[in-house]
Amino acid sequence: MDVLPHYSIGVILTKLTRKYQTTIPAEVRRILGLNKGDSVAFEIEADRVMVRKALPMDTQYLRSLESTLCEWTSDDDDEAYRNL
Repeated sequence: MDVLPHYSIGVILTKLTRKYQTTIPAEVRRILGLNKGDSVAFEIEADRVMVRKALPMDTQYLRSLESTLCEWTSDDDDEAYRNL
């Protein structure tokens, strides 16, 4: 994996919609090399969240966990989280 150079462009603000969605600003998309259809990964540590371009390994890892989370795949859960 290539190591990205360190960037320091300051703070970029964006708003959440009523559905809690946001647009990833163009400068961030450029730095991360994001294109339409790409997945992003959120890494959460205490009160900080890092956003990065998801790797194929991320998807494989999360899919391997799905079978261990069967308690979260009920119809009630589908209804509760449908609009997130």
